[in-house]
Amino acid sequence: MKLTIDTDRQVLTVSSDDGGDDELPLYSPKAFSALSRHWVRVGWALKQQYSFTWLGRPLIQLPEDVLRMQEVIHEVAPDVLIETGVAHGGSLVLYASLFEAKGNGRVVGVDVEIRPQNRAAIEAHALAHRITLVEGDSLGAAALQAVRAAVGPDDKVLVVLDSNHTQAHVAAELEAYAPLVSPGSYIVATDGIMFDLTDVPRGQASWREDNPQSAAWEFAARHPEFELVEPTFLFNEGSITERVTHWPSAFLRRR
Repeated sequence: MKLTIDTDRQVLTVSSDDGGDDELPLYSPKAFSALSRHWVRVGWALKQQYSFTWLGRPLIQLPEDVLRMQEVIHEVAPDVLIETGVAHGGSLVLYASLFEAKGNGRVVGVDVEIRPQNRAAIEAHALAHRITLVEGDSLGAAALQAVRAAVGPDDKVLVVLDSNHTQAHVAAELEAYAPLVSPGSYIVATDGIMFDLTDVPRGQASWREDNPQSAAWEFAARHPEFELVEPTFLFNEGSITERVTHWPSAFLRRR
């Protein structure tokens, strides 16, 4: 595919591999979608998402996904957010800060290895009182037991899967953690963008099928109690109706 921007004519020409051309008004939702797709791909290749922090902790997320996730948390108002994959702890601190602002909620972070320097920084953070760390395989019996013990019988639960992104691992995490999700809440299989990164630097050809999006699709087909949906925009006075995201087909809502 080839994109040609003509700012004089205000036209974006999308040339397909089979030789066909599609001229789009440059300032249109379709042109924005085409340009955004390649902006995201280039940014991912250059590790743009590795350049942000939240309240002092590295946050390896696309900023738009951060804002959209904030909207989901505000709408669902969970008592507990479980996240697999801790890394530097930026996402845990982000979610904890939202709960602190709302006056309710806590975060449970699960990772097969929490590096000592990251654990020390998270536990010393001003929001540590809202964060519980569980070190261990997210699919292991011990970690699952610790997570379940952190959830009360009346808690509303939201789950974010952001650890090992292979299709098989995400599929197994979906099966293991979906029973904890409350009606009306979500389990989120992040980073499905991998399917569209097979031809970029650092990408892999196998990601075409081996990605979280595939796991989410298959899970939704097997589990009618969940529906794969795009969270609604809580506010939108513009003409853009699609997210710019690393997380396509990520949100599975329990009916």
